[in-house]
Amino acid sequence: MTQADFRRYSPLDRVLREADHVLNNIFCEQPSSRPYPAERAGDDQALSSKERKLSAGLMRVNHAGEVSAQALYQGQSLTARDPSISERLRRASIEEADHLNWCRRRLQELDDRPSLLDPFWYLGSLAIGMAAGVAGDRWNLGFLEETEYQVVRHLDSHLERLPAKDARSRAIVEQMKKDELGHAKLAEELGAARLPAPVKALMKLTSKVMTTVAESI
Repeated sequence: MTQADFRRYSPLDRVLREADHVLNNIFCEQPSSRPYPAERAGDDQALSSKERKLSAGLMRVNHAGEVSAQALYQGQSLTARDPSISERLRRASIEEADHLNWCRRRLQELDDRPSLLDPFWYLGSLAIGMAAGVAGDRWNLGFLEETEYQVVRHLDSHLERLPAKDARSRAIVEQMKKDELGHAKLAEELGAARLPAPVKALMKLTSKVMTTVAESI
């Protein structure tokens, strides 16, 4: 749905559609637009209980991150001033929905669960995304660019920590990293503003809190 289509709905319909989007992202599997990357890695190799727990913890963090990403894109697209930027953000969120599904599916394969705090991550990120959009389109894009670069560094750390035998999780994380880099480049091309260092530091701190808590809860 384009931004123009969205604006044809009544205010109540818009609220209901967005609320439905929130609930589906948190609790339901979303349609995937691309194949599951783990299938390229073949069957699961035998992981020890310790390795399985580590992989599940990292994939739970990644799932929580993708829950937050959906919320950020939703908030940013709702408050973007340029309809073309809003539409590009909505398109990028489709790739993020693939990530969300892949992480959820991998957690199921590992006989584990998403973070119990996913609703909290979503609502907090939705508010942050809306605030970024209200600040103006260039700052909105700057926030997106910095977020994606921080996610790439976070995924690099997971590739270092994942058990060597866990090729399926590794394939998912590698594809996610490739997509996140593409989203950061998109924000640059659209005219992202460079965020002040204190804002970047605060974003990094917030991300650290989420990833630390989500790995175990």
